[in-house]
Amino acid sequence: MQFITFRLHDSLPKEVIDNYKTLTEYWKQHDIKDPEIKKRQRELLILIDQYEDNGTGACYLKNPHAASIVRDALLYHNGVKYNLLSWCIMPNHVHVMIQVLDNYSLSEIIHSWKSYTAQKINKLLNLQGPLWMHEYFDRYIRDEKHYRTTLNYILNNPAKAGLNEWPWVSGA
Repeated sequence: MQFITFRLHDSLPKEVIDNYKTLTEYWKQHDIKDPEIKKRQRELLILIDQYEDNGTGACYLKNPHAASIVRDALLYHNGVKYNLLSWCIMPNHVHVMIQVLDNYSLSEIIHSWKSYTAQKINKLLNLQGPLWMHEYFDRYIRDEKHYRTTLNYILNNPAKAGLNEWPWVSGA
């Protein structure tokens, strides 16, 4: 099982993206168990969460037609390429938890979602250029506790961001 977050291209300021890339490269070269590195990682992920939940950027996914394109794309290969466990489409980002099925790669699945939805949403909203950030966040679900924590995070993300009665969320 994997937890994935992908974001609209304008959902984070450039300096946050650059800081994330720099820190990621540092993590790859050093001991990630170092308490200082873990602290910086937590701080950066909290900052990214704040930008997402504050609705930074154009928030194209507030448009119900755009959100339904994303929802339909997530549901399309459910049971074929992956088992869709939970999802939440926020105004400027998407959270998904899936179990990837044999012979499919996570990167291919995400590319399929982003490519299809970008084409459809750009046409719908008369946009040009990139819709999604190239990078995405993914994390393996380690155990039952991690699964429950992640599921609660996904299902409660709209309320945390002040989006009451938000229809673009589902999970088991």
